[in-house]
Amino acid sequence: MFFRGFLEHPRMVGSIIPSSRFTIRKMLDPVDWNECRLFVEYGPGVGTFCRPVLDRLRRDGTLLVIDTNPLYIDYLKRTISDSRFIAVHGSAADVEEIVQAAGHQKADYVLSGLPFSTLPDNVGPAIAKATHDALRPGGAFLVYQFSARVRDFMVPHFARIEQGFEFWNVLPCRLFWGWKDEAA
Repeated sequence: MFFRGFLEHPRMVGSIIPSSRFTIRKMLDPVDWNECRLFVEYGPGVGTFCRPVLDRLRRDGTLLVIDTNPLYIDYLKRTISDSRFIAVHGSAADVEEIVQAAGHQKADYVLSGLPFSTLPDNVGPAIAKATHDALRPGGAFLVYQFSARVRDFMVPHFARIEQGFEFWNVLPCRLFWGWKDEAA
């Protein structure tokens, strides 16, 4: 299923295989799960991060995933039967409207593995801005990539960007955590 999605939409899928458990753990470590009511994921694919997020998410929390590929959205709706899970066919650039349509004001965290270096022109910057606008003050944009290009899109919106690296992934990947200013 994952490989099929890559073949059909190679510019929109970051890799031909899902992320490693090491990448998942490292990306999710900074999340304050006690305070997380809404966790959003862009490009969930076959749900590699979905179960780990749901395992950590509070009982009254929501995991909202957004993907432009209906193949993945249909698959996730069939395979994840958690009442806290919502899968939406749509664009990450429309995250504010999608969050509000799901009954929330702001997201606490947004996770993305979208391949920012291969997205069409102006899509990456639009997603970074929309993500910042959709996050609550103190929330974070969590991004894992093979390229550092996404940082260029994050800098205008996120005052503090932490970086990491995960060697135990195919391919090794760069990790970014962009924190929305508490005063925003």
